[in-house]
Amino acid sequence: MAGIALLMDLLRKNPSVNGQTLHSTGLYSATIAASSAAAAYVSTNTPFASRALFGFSGKRFAYCDAVEDDDNDFLPDSSDEHHVDLVVPFKKSVKQVLRETSVVTTRRVLERLAVHHFSQRAAWKLLKDVPKSAMRKANRGMPFYTYFFCVSRTTFRGHFLGVAASWLVQVGIECYRFVRNSLKSNQEEDVDVDQSQRVKVLGKKVYGVTVRCGASLVFASIGAGIGATLFRPSTGQSVGCLLGDMAGPIIVSFCFANVGHLEL
Repeated sequence: MAGIALLMDLLRKNPSVNGQTLHSTGLYSATIAASSAAAAYVSTNTPFASRALFGFSGKRFAYCDAVEDDDNDFLPDSSDEHHVDLVVPFKKSVKQVLRETSVVTTRRVLERLAVHHFSQRAAWKLLKDVPKSAMRKANRGMPFYTYFFCVSRTTFRGHFLGVAASWLVQVGIECYRFVRNSLKSNQEEDVDVDQSQRVKVLGKKVYGVTVRCGASLVFASIGAGIGATLFRPSTGQSVGCLLGDMAGPIIVSFCFANVGHLEL
């Protein structure tokens, strides 16, 4: 309606315009104006739900200064795929199982040697069932300090073969590595590596293994005595021995690290 009114107003103001001129100038302009006005009217006064019937989708496009290639920055980079390496953990697990099996086997060999080459009394002390021994000592009604000392001494003897087996396995591994590295350096003709330096490193490693195993044996005995005294004799002795066995090397390593730091 607004377009028709605009067209009639234009005709009244220019009555002398012929048909050709009207078609080429006024009518064409009036048609455009009428169409624009009608479009504005419909788009303004037409409900949003019915605009699609009149050809108005209501869509507006806004452009920013980004390149379309920026979308690629948010896509996952398939070229840098992180593959989980399962070979290394598997090898470590196999080595740990072999080491534990070697320790148990070595202990059984030491027990057989103790039975065949030691006296019956010495072999009996080394192979004694320590938790049952702690239970028997608790039934005797010993004083506190005497009971603690007896359980610790019995644990020291009964735990000795296990610690000795662990020491033999660890020293054997270090010696094997020393021989392997020496042969490898000789084959490669590496003259820069000093053999005496390798021997010193091996000596330090054997010394460290000895200190850790000794600390494990001592702290396991002390922990067994404390556990058997404070808790149920058999269970307390087993738990205390286990905790002392694990805590001994850690405590010794911490002490040696502090001493080295003070010397520096």
